Amino acid sequence: MGNRASRKLAVIIHADVVSSTSLVQLDETLAHERIQGTFHRFSDTIKRYNGNPLEIRGDALVAEFPRASDALCASMAFQKANSDHVAHLTDEIRPVLRVGIAMGEVVVADHTVTGGGVVLAQRLEQLAEPGGVVIQGAAHETVPKRLPFNYKDLGEIELKGFDDPVRACSVQIKAGENIPNPERQAGKGLEPFLSSTRNRILAGSLAALLVITGIWFSPPFSSKQEESTEVTTETKVPSLLVLPFANKSDDPSQDYFVDGISEDIITSFSRLSNLTVLAWNTSSSFKGKTVQPQEISKELGVSFILDGSVRKAGDQLRITAELVDAGNGKQLWADRYDRKLADVFALQDEVTQKIVQALSLRLTAAEKGQLGHSGTNNLEAYDFFLQGLQYNRQQTKESAVMARAAFSRALELDPSYARAYGGLAIITTRETQFGYANLTPTEGLSRALQLAQKAVELDPNSPETNWTLGFVHMFRKEYDKAESATKKAIELSPNYADGYGLLSFIENWQGNAKDAERYILKAMKLNPYYSYDYPWNLGLSKYLMGQYEEATKGFQDALGHNESAIFPRLFLAASYVRLGRLDDASWEIEQLSVQSPDTKVSQLANTIPLKDKEKLTMFLDDLRKAGMAD
Repeated sequence: MGNRASRKLAVIIHADVVSSTSLVQLDETLAHERIQGTFHRFSDTIKRYNGNPLEIRGDALVAEFPRASDALCASMAFQKANSDHVAHLTDEIRPVLRVGIAMGEVVVADHTVTGGGVVLAQRLEQLAEPGGVVIQGAAHETVPKRLPFNYKDLGEIELKGFDDPVRACSVQIKAGENIPNPERQAGKGLEPFLSSTRNRILAGSLAALLVITGIWFSPPFSSKQEESTEVTTETKVPSLLVLPFANKSDDPSQDYFVDGISEDIITSFSRLSNLTVLAWNTSSSFKGKTVQPQEISKELGVSFILDGSVRKAGDQLRITAELVDAGNGKQLWADRYDRKLADVFALQDEVTQKIVQALSLRLTAAEKGQLGHSGTNNLEAYDFFLQGLQYNRQQTKESAVMARAAFSRALELDPSYARAYGGLAIITTRETQFGYANLTPTEGLSRALQLAQKAVELDPNSPETNWTLGFVHMFRKEYDKAESATKKAIELSPNYADGYGLLSFIENWQGNAKDAERYILKAMKLNPYYSYDYPWNLGLSKYLMGQYEEATKGFQDALGHNESAIFPRLFLAASYVRLGRLDDASWEIEQLSVQSPDTKVSQLANTIPLKDKEKLTMFLDDLRKAGMAD
């Protein structure tokens, strides 16, 4: 059975052999062999640079990448290597490629890829010189300036099949420079930082930019009602770990869809006041691993474990689920569901209801009304929304562009999709923070507020939309409104870990560091596999209390979780200045300038939501002493 067509946003390269017909006429067998060899070598290069070769079409190759920088580096590295390769051939059968790079929407089905993004890459490839690379202007804008390439602006070009002109650039390596080696993407096998600052060498060319929040839709840890500031880990209510469902589809690129289903199930359970649900950060750490229930019970103290799998094939969807007692490993409930893909929302709700019944949980009237609420009935909009989440987690300048496009596409398909508005609000806030949007801080945060308010207007009972509104209000320095919206999110979802995390940030930025410390310590105990923003928040509270040695430990821990996070590195540099370690402070700023050359003191002065003007001035002065430009 063929795979159902899957639409997605991606960076696409299209490569074609120059004058392939002439090569074949010289020696058909040898030409075919060398062309295939060329594409196989290019495919290997693509894989090394985090890309995915999709198909070879006669004398052309198509591949996708999550980032334009990877696509460009892979293309330039291969073109240089291929130039050296063909130079040593003694005959005239020398396959040379032209490469085009574009960002756009594509359709993947039956192991083929089509769509506007492929066509645009193909059109751009036809503009390239033999052995050259041409990149779409929009894709070029996401490529970090630090990369050693020169760009020749080809202007606005009319391309067949496209209504509007497309700006394009040809690319060359700068004289005397080397093409960067492949980078590890944030969150994929990053090794822990060493304790010595000088030994914490970054995968310094990472362009990842992380917001102070971790994962927007990571629900969960146990709490009392929002009026209480105390949370105890010694709760008598049952606790649940939802393991990431396994992707049993033939297409590995559907991982985002399967992860989305797992997260939605966690989100549903996070609304229940009499069930503790561990956060997605903790759950996702078990992805692809074989686990023993008793071991997890001992390590995390959970009562029950939900495991399962998802298989997409054509328009069919199969979900299997199993609930076990973590204490003894005995199965409590299991079932398999075969439905139409369009029934995915009803199927998620059914699985959730079955678990509630198996655990004999009592639900309030409000919980019954909200359990399993999906936010949209449009499957394609949901698919693009999940893609937006996937790109948002990469937390790079490039992925922000892709996330924005995915959330926008979701809204085109379902204009009432509240969570997609929330996603755009977060992306807009992040782009404004670091000067990536063509908007002033006031304009950017005003636009973010409009999007967040629209999200809450469309779905006032969504914890995620209220959280987003609190997040935006915080960066607008509207602290009372930020606190009110965030507490509303926790009221709607008593297991919402990031809700308490955001409250901690709000307290920190207001200068209530002691309260912030208490909130985040509770969160860390209840979410043991926490994301980087937990220790970063803890470090911030220590910094604001003047405990700079302890602050550096928190920031180093945060960078150990995510070495491309910007805020922990900024405050780590400032803490080093406070401790008189100017060399270490300068080192951190040097690394930051590689990661985020657009981030300046003047930009941070307008976007850091620190209420205490004296402390803000001190922080900015420390960054200047560490070497950051105004």
